[in-house]
Amino acid sequence: MRNLIAFIRKYSFFFLFVGVEALAFYLILKNNHFQGSSFLNSTNKVAGGIYSKYSDLTEYVNLKEVNNDLSNENKLLRENQLGSFVKVFSENIIVKDTIYKRKYLYTKAKVINNSTNKQNNYLTLSIGFNNGVKNGMGVIGPSGIVGVVKDVSANYSSVVSVLHRESKISVKLKKSDYFGSMQWDGEDYRLTVLKDIPNHVLLTEGDTVVTSGYSSIFPEGLPTAIIKTFEVPEGENFYEIKMQLLNDFRQLTYVYVVKNNTSMEVKQLESGRENGDD
Repeated sequence: MRNLIAFIRKYSFFFLFVGVEALAFYLILKNNHFQGSSFLNSTNKVAGGIYSKYSDLTEYVNLKEVNNDLSNENKLLRENQLGSFVKVFSENIIVKDTIYKRKYLYTKAKVINNSTNKQNNYLTLSIGFNNGVKNGMGVIGPSGIVGVVKDVSANYSSVVSVLHRESKISVKLKKSDYFGSMQWDGEDYRLTVLKDIPNHVLLTEGDTVVTSGYSSIFPEGLPTAIIKTFEVPEGENFYEIKMQLLNDFRQLTYVYVVKNNTSMEVKQLESGRENGDD
């Protein structure tokens, strides 16, 4: 306390000077409109800059939460698309004024491991059979198909990527409905190959290729790739087609596992048909 009093006495004239300056500054701002407005505008500009930087910082910190909200919203949007429902034909009374029942459900998942530089690539997702994931379910990304679930544990699942030499996905040309098989040739992770398209089909670079809907794994009509180059080898009846994948497999963060509510029925029906042919 004694030292504080000594300090104040020592610098009393300085503190008096600062106080008088502050009072004079206050009186100038209060009694002069121009100076007061200029000061207020300057402080608002500084404060606005500080708030803007703070907002940018909080927005960056909250990116994980924002991404989570967006993935939830995308999940709901996909589930409510007309393509996720199948029309019901029956003589029953229609309940809730609809003639559709839900065919596809989507479960969001985070990609926790992913490879693109091997001949046979896989992804690991953050959900497993505790979340309803099963072997054989399709996986789609922001811009098309990603792969098919292979192995499932309680909390994780492994996916055979489209970038796998054994992966074969049924797709079709959007503008003509000619269908073929999409396979990866093990070269560029951005490109894949479309097979079994007859050479009489009219093709154009940039044509969109979508899922065919001929399997019970993926909904029909999901954009998957665009035609980059094509040619007909001499003596062949089918095109050699290179396509550019719409998904960037090196930037996959969130994906959706697709559940087809009718897949078991289709498999049982086809299994019975095959057994009957033996």
